[in-house]
Amino acid sequence: MKKNIVILGTQWGDEGKGKIVDCISSDAAYVVRYQGGHNAGHTLVINDQKIVLHLIPSGLLHKNVIGIIANGVVVSPTELIKEIQMLEKNNIIVNKRLFISSSSPLILPYHIEMDLAREKKLGMNALGTTGRGIGPAYEDKIARRALRIGDLKNEKTLSVRLEKIVDYYNHQFVNFYQYKSMNYKIILNNLLPIIELIYDMIKDTTNILHSAIKNKKKIVFEGAQGTLLDIDHGTYPYVTSSNSTIGGVMTGTGIGPRNIDCIIGITKAYSTRVGCGPFPTELFDNIDKHFSSKGHEFGSTTGRKRRTGWLDAVSLCRSVHINSISSLCITKLDVLDGLDEIKICTSYKNIYTSEIILFPDINEWDDVLPIYETHPGWKQKTLGIKKIEDLPKQARNYINRIQEITNIPISIISTGPDRSDIIFINDIFHIKKSII
Repeated sequence: MKKNIVILGTQWGDEGKGKIVDCISSDAAYVVRYQGGHNAGHTLVINDQKIVLHLIPSGLLHKNVIGIIANGVVVSPTELIKEIQMLEKNNIIVNKRLFISSSSPLILPYHIEMDLAREKKLGMNALGTTGRGIGPAYEDKIARRALRIGDLKNEKTLSVRLEKIVDYYNHQFVNFYQYKSMNYKIILNNLLPIIELIYDMIKDTTNILHSAIKNKKKIVFEGAQGTLLDIDHGTYPYVTSSNSTIGGVMTGTGIGPRNIDCIIGITKAYSTRVGCGPFPTELFDNIDKHFSSKGHEFGSTTGRKRRTGWLDAVSLCRSVHINSISSLCITKLDVLDGLDEIKICTSYKNIYTSEIILFPDINEWDDVLPIYETHPGWKQKTLGIKKIEDLPKQARNYINRIQEITNIPISIISTGPDRSDIIFINDIFHIKKSII
């Protein structure tokens, strides 16, 4: 049995990773967040109750699972406490079940203010960030001036370093952005009560994970965002500030590649993205309205309407290659119910030369048009179906076509928002080509 499983997004995020992590982690020992921050939102529906998690791993909803926020994650202490309190109100115990890497960089108020100040100054050229301070926090990490979770254990050193960092930010706020300055003492005083609440959660999580691997414990690694938002491989500069591809698992946890057994790529049955940037298959018609309303396509973190489009198999194949994906999971198949026809983008055409492009440079996506193949839709409901043979023939043909294009088996299909609305085509821990 494959013990160490990575769940990551193949599109622009919002693929439904949280639900899949929840589904496959019921017998896991650990579920690990390895990158991103509280700009991600994983929505789970359990017995008609909706729970949205931004930092805490989705697997923590299972009583036997220990959650780990690893070193690749930037952590807002205030948002973390809010999330812990929300879970406890829902009778989900967090105490002694959540560990945070001492190396995780902190997101503090000056990061959020810098994020907002920059977007305001960029105006029409704004990147469309979530305004959560993620980018500035990662910048501090790379510039080696970040405060990290472990620094919270030494109040005296924390105070001295915090004052210097706030001075650095205030110089920019006042002199460049014509923005308000910040008081480091206020930030420190707001941090002190939080330190006591999370003190015992701060651990060497890399050591914990290596011990788990040695003892053959099952670990699920939970990604945030999606491949096309990766800082290196995404639609730059309209990307996130971390590696949301497979490399982020290794650097974000300290676990080597030989310890990864299975990589499951999550993709919607269509495409969505939030914010600015190229989106070759984007729609602006009644199909867009259909996807938005039936798929509830509004960001779980920001509430912004997601842009929608047909499934882009070109970018999906790119994600498969970049991440060495072993198996695919298709989510929101039920959103396609009722459509007369369904399209898949299988190649692009250069708008200037009319050249057909199968594997375009991602930096040239503004210069291409999608080329589609069309498939018949289905009128029957797929919502809540749990057996592959119960799907309409047209839906099964659509799933098969995605397998053919990507040359990757599809092992999981989500047919609705609830954790029970799912089809396991084969044993995802023994991946093999499935015949539908």
